[in-house]
Amino acid sequence: MTSLTSIEDGIDRGSMNRQWQLQEAKARLSELVRSVASEGPQEITVHGRTAAVVISKTEYDRLRGEKPSFVELIRNSPLAGLELDIRRDRSPMRKVKL
Repeated sequence: MTSLTSIEDGIDRGSMNRQWQLQEAKARLSELVRSVASEGPQEITVHGRTAAVVISKTEYDRLRGEKPSFVELIRNSPLAGLELDIRRDRSPMRKVKL
């Protein structure tokens, strides 16, 4: 699950072209959606503070990204197939004064 914070971190806030007050966004939702498609991310404000950012599905998918499972990550590692020489050290334990 992707957190909203991590998605917001990937958005270039300088690319947002317009701020919409919440009541305006509700009244003109179709225009808001068209603006997202043609102009990029749009901010929605409540009492002058940014409350939400509307982005396109394409942008959301790009930001969310599909991350490989741990097994896929290991299998695709440049070290995949490398033989490791792992041997247990059989030397006697050292004496420790307690």
